[in-house]
Amino acid sequence: MIMRLLFSILLCQLLSLLSNAQTSPKREFRAAWIATVSNIDWPSKQGLPSIQQQQELINRLDALRAMGCNAVILQIRPAADALYASEYEPWSRFLSGKQGQQPFPAYDPLSFAIEEAHKRHMELHAWFNPFRALTDSKKNPNPPSHVTHKHPDWIISYGGKSYIDPGVPEAREYVTKVIMDVVKRYDIDGVHLDDYFYPYRIPGVEFGDGQSFNRFKESFSNKEDWRRNNVSTFVATLYNNIKSEKKFVKFGISPFGVWRNASKDPEGSATRGGQTCYDDLYSDILLWQRKGWVDYTLPQLYWEHGHRAAAFETLLPWWENHSYKRHMYFGLGVYRMAESKALIWQGPTEILKQIEAIRTKCENPGVVFYSASSFNKISSALSDSLKNATNKHVAFPPTMPWLDNKAPDAPELKAEKKVDFLQLEWSTVGKKQDNITYAVYRFQKNETIDLDKSEHIISVQKGNKFMDKTASTKKNEVYVVTALDRLWNESKASNVVND
Repeated sequence: MIMRLLFSILLCQLLSLLSNAQTSPKREFRAAWIATVSNIDWPSKQGLPSIQQQQELINRLDALRAMGCNAVILQIRPAADALYASEYEPWSRFLSGKQGQQPFPAYDPLSFAIEEAHKRHMELHAWFNPFRALTDSKKNPNPPSHVTHKHPDWIISYGGKSYIDPGVPEAREYVTKVIMDVVKRYDIDGVHLDDYFYPYRIPGVEFGDGQSFNRFKESFSNKEDWRRNNVSTFVATLYNNIKSEKKFVKFGISPFGVWRNASKDPEGSATRGGQTCYDDLYSDILLWQRKGWVDYTLPQLYWEHGHRAAAFETLLPWWENHSYKRHMYFGLGVYRMAESKALIWQGPTEILKQIEAIRTKCENPGVVFYSASSFNKISSALSDSLKNATNKHVAFPPTMPWLDNKAPDAPELKAEKKVDFLQLEWSTVGKKQDNITYAVYRFQKNETIDLDKSEHIISVQKGNKFMDKTASTKKNEVYVVTALDRLWNESKASNVVND
C-alpha cells in the first residue's frame, strides 16, 4: 500500500513536470557529451571496422536529435592523441586499438562527425583535454614523436596519470598549436575544454611542478597564484587565437561545479565542496567570465536538489548570477540514474526538475547531458519524456551578439497547391550568405504570426523547397519562412502565403 502511494506521488510529480515542460523555449542549448576516453561513449570498443564506428556514431546522433538536442560535444583529444588526422599527435588507440594506427578502412572520424552532425542541424563542439598526456603513467604506447617522448621535461606523473605541465610556456604554446590546427582545418562550431587543467588534488601529494615554478615564476612568490595565472594565460591566448582565425567558432569550458565555498570566500557559493575550481584545479573561472575569454561556461552540476554539500538549487542561481553577459549552460548527470542507488535518482523526475529550473531561472538556458551512453543504461522514461514533452519542439541555440548580431535578410516565399501536398519555395533576398538554415512556420489563418512559438516550426532545413503533405484540406493555414545564419541569428518572417 505504501509503495503504491509513493508510486502515485512520483507519477503525479512527473506528469506535472511534463505538463510544465510543454512550453519549451525556442532558444536553448541542448547537447550531450560523447566521451571517447576509455571508449566510454564511442566507439563501443577499440579496433572496430570503420563502417561499424560510423554506424555507432550515426546511431548516437540520431538518438540525441530525437531527444531534441541541437549540439553534440565530441571528445577528439582525450590524452595528447587524436581522433582526427593530425601531424602533431598520434591516432588514438580508442579507435584502432593501437596508438598511432588509423582506423581501417581509413577515414577521418572528425570530418565524418561534423558532416553527420550538420546534416541533423546540430552544432559540433570539438572537446579537447588540454594537458592530460597519459591515462596510465606506467604505460606509454605512443610512438617516439609523441610529446611524452620528445619533451619528457614537460611531463609530470600524478595520481597514476601523466600531464603536460601548464607552467611551461612552451608547453602551453604546443597545446594551443594543436587546438588551433583543428580550428583552421575543420568546420567545427565550437572548441570545448573540460575541467582538467591542473589535476584534481590528492590529499598529501604535491603536484611535481617545483622546477617549472623556479624557472618561470617571474614575480610570483605564491605557487598557487602562479598556477592560476598559467591557466588564465592559456585560456586568454587560446580565445584570442580562435577569434582571430574564425570568429564564429564558439569557445566553451566545463568546470567542476563549485567555484569556491563561501566559507573560504564571501563571493563563493553556500556549499561545502571538497574540491573547488579556484583552490584545487587552479581555474579562475570568474576572471575568464569577467574578461570575456569564454563564450559559454558549462559547470558540471551533477548533484541533486537537496544535496547536503552541493545542492543543485544553491549552485544553479549562483552560477547564473556570475555569467557576466556570457552564456551559462549546465551539465546534468544522467549517469547518476545508472550508478546511484539513491531513491532520488530512480527515475527521470530529478533530471526533469533540473531542466525546468534552468528554463525558469536562466536568461540563456542550456542543458548538456553526461554522457550519451548513459541513456542506454537506464530505462527509456527520460528519453521518452524528452522526445514527447520536455523537448518536443525545435530549439535553436541562443545567439551570441558579441560574436555577431546581424540577421540574414528575410526570404521571399511563394506557394503552389498540388494534388496531394502544398509546395513551398523561397528565394534569398539581399547578399547571399553561406551556411544558411531555413525554418518553415505554419499558423492558423486568424492566428498572430509569432516567431517565438517554436511549436509552429514544421521544418528546419538547408534547401529552399518544402512539401507540406500534412496541410489541412480546409485551406485554413498560412506559412512564413525565416533564414538563420551560422550563429543562429534569425531573419524577420518572409511574406505570408496560404494554401
